[in-house]
Amino acid sequence: MDTKYIFVTGGVVSSLGKGIISSSLACLLKARGFRVTIQKFDPYINIDPGTLNPYEHGECYVTEDGHEADLDLGHYERFTNVRTSKANNVTTGRIYQSVIDKERRGDYLGKTVQIVPHITDEIKRRVKFLGKTGNYDFIITEIGGTVGDIESLPYLEAVRQLRWELGQNSLCVHLTYVPYIAAAKELKTKPTQHSVKALQEVGIQPDILVLRTEKEISQEMRRKIALFCNVAQDSVVQSKDVNSIYKVPLMMHAQHLDEIVLRKTATPFEGEPHMDRWLEFIDKMDKATETVTIGVVGKYVELQDAYKSISEALFHAATYACHKLNLIYIHSEKLDAENVGEKLSGLDGVVIAPGFGQRGIEGKFVALKWCRENDVPTFGICLGMQCMVIEFARDVLGLSEANSTEMNPHTPHKVIDLMEEQKTISDLGGTMRLGAYDCHLESGSKAAEAYGTTDIRERHRHRFEFNNEYRERFEQAGMKCVGINPATGLVEVVELPEKRWFVGTQYHPEYSSTVLEPSPIFRSFVNAAIACHDIKNKE
Repeated sequence: MDTKYIFVTGGVVSSLGKGIISSSLACLLKARGFRVTIQKFDPYINIDPGTLNPYEHGECYVTEDGHEADLDLGHYERFTNVRTSKANNVTTGRIYQSVIDKERRGDYLGKTVQIVPHITDEIKRRVKFLGKTGNYDFIITEIGGTVGDIESLPYLEAVRQLRWELGQNSLCVHLTYVPYIAAAKELKTKPTQHSVKALQEVGIQPDILVLRTEKEISQEMRRKIALFCNVAQDSVVQSKDVNSIYKVPLMMHAQHLDEIVLRKTATPFEGEPHMDRWLEFIDKMDKATETVTIGVVGKYVELQDAYKSISEALFHAATYACHKLNLIYIHSEKLDAENVGEKLSGLDGVVIAPGFGQRGIEGKFVALKWCRENDVPTFGICLGMQCMVIEFARDVLGLSEANSTEMNPHTPHKVIDLMEEQKTISDLGGTMRLGAYDCHLESGSKAAEAYGTTDIRERHRHRFEFNNEYRERFEQAGMKCVGINPATGLVEVVELPEKRWFVGTQYHPEYSSTVLEPSPIFRSFVNAAIACHDIKNKE
């Protein structure tokens, strides 16, 4: 069949959950046997979110092919179990860069380069790029930002043109907000009406409305919205707050969103989506009575989206262990030798979070020392793993000034050093060691036991590495290098075998954890934390 294109737009306010709705729809279509992928178009001029502060944009997600992407791609993968690539995330910066490069080469033959048609044509080319591979029945394109934003206008114009060109092979799902005014004790439809009007003013008539709401929207109110927005009454769907994002696909299916999309795109279908494994996950989540408490030590804890993939990977692992997750964020800048026991003693396990730079680093060392000495299951990820190495070098090897050259270029003991291939790089954007790389695990190690194999492939985002000149000293003192990149000799995994669970990974296993395929090493860590909890409660 021809590839169908679904455009998801948003109105009234940002952060309504376009990514979750897009992911939920993709989940349902995939469960019906269709081949589906999702792409995100972001209207900021950065080439990618790789150089953005997490306070600005939340987590920077990394695809297997080494693209730094919007965090919504993490949702796409977690909901669909389909791997994304650099083609699945496009920014205005990349669009303009491509057009300007063409102009510099003379591709436009001296014509004046304009937003219409040149920028919009490039957007349309990117939208249809995945469809030309022939691998997908549906391509869901989420347009970032809010209708009415100046920066979104070229994308909306491109969508308008594509709607005419693609005809019944496309449709527009518009997500909007129906606020509840507590003083009046009423839901208000006017913001939705204005949002749809703004979309109509740029030439796009939504086919389906998804209404974000905190309260139940009556059928009478839905009829009113359908009437004033020129949308069929059965195509007005509510997205009410639920206690887990993983229930949204079920809520959307209960209102027939997948069937509406299939009908409006003239796509034959029969029966129900095959959601058995998804329902099993939800059942485990709802029936869990025991709780595991995990602390995440990092410097971006005020904005929890900065660690979104980590929190979701922990949630997946806890759910499969039939436990509720009690996740506690601990600001590493506020952690010191005096308060560390008070802050960490109630935890069953600790994650030392990734990041960059000096800020908050000493608090991570304090946490690691306390966890190591008190034998608390501890998981260091990327910079967290490097902090494990530095703290061990200082406290166990006696190298008091050991450090990473990221933090102190003049340290006499460069136990963490800049990777050789990074030393000639001056541009920051998109130049780290990015994407999936092979890793060979030592048989019998906790990491190998977790994965059930000695050969794995995980995603990376870093410039600095374990300095192999110190490897023998570390291993003699008890910190084993149990994961090695077979091509470069880069140390990927370290662990302390005599501890319950004390493992650091240079890679980011959280990126690959999904609802249907939770990360094996996160499951191992959470299981160790649960065992630690049980032992403490027996004492």
